Amino acid sequence: VQTSLWKCCIRKLRADLSEQQFNTWIRPLQVVEEDRLLRLLAPNRFVVDWVHDNCMDQLTKVVDAEKDWPEASIVVEVGRQTLLDGEQPKPTPGSIRTNTRWLGGRLNAAYTFQTFVEGKSNQLARAAASQVAQNPGSAYNPLFISGGVGLGKTHLTHSIGNLILDRQPNAQVAYVHSERFVGDMVKALQHNTINDFKRTYRSLDALLIDDIQFFAGKQQSQEEFFHTFNALLEGQRQIVLTCDRYPKEVSGL
Repeated sequence: VQTSLWKCCIRKLRADLSEQQFNTWIRPLQVVEEDRLLRLLAPNRFVVDWVHDNCMDQLTKVVDAEKDWPEASIVVEVGRQTLLDGEQPKPTPGSIRTNTRWLGGRLNAAYTFQTFVEGKSNQLARAAASQVAQNPGSAYNPLFISGGVGLGKTHLTHSIGNLILDRQPNAQVAYVHSERFVGDMVKALQHNTINDFKRTYRSLDALLIDDIQFFAGKQQSQEEFFHTFNALLEGQRQIVLTCDRYPKEVSGL
């Protein structure tokens, strides 16, 4: 809901925050306008806390200055808007598993944002991943998640894919390990089907590649990935990459 009051708040926050801060913490908010109350619904407690700590002074000033909202107040809380009358509910995850995950490894339905264990060390990654899943191709593209083994990179990647498909059941989403990408390319070269390989990967709505450090030293694979990467970005389709090190530490990348 884009109320006139919320639009005023948005203009103020856009002026005060960086683009990254705005996209990460403000864009995920849903707005419910009630009698003398502006409720901001956040996807998780981290967003609530950040908005409280960094934005409430600005928001309160905007609300207080609005003459059409005398004695109004603003609250930020975890929640989601309920469906409007006549709006169709989104399919449940179980109903969309088999006909959309057609490339690479299967997404693990147990890996969702709800089951992800949040902490101070991963709250930014979690917030960015959630925003990507809700706005694929526009929020953070590409999204690069770096961290050591066992810190939740794969879980977040699956969570993104699962939520995209929950929200867009017809989306073409591929989750692949980098070794699988290389293997698919080698097989396509051996069978003279490289054009099919390119067409398949470049027609995706979202490409999620895990552990891209395995591209190190594989020049031809890196070149093909680079072309696929550019094709997807030009089409405003989402790319998510994970790695156990920084990109500059991956040979040739």
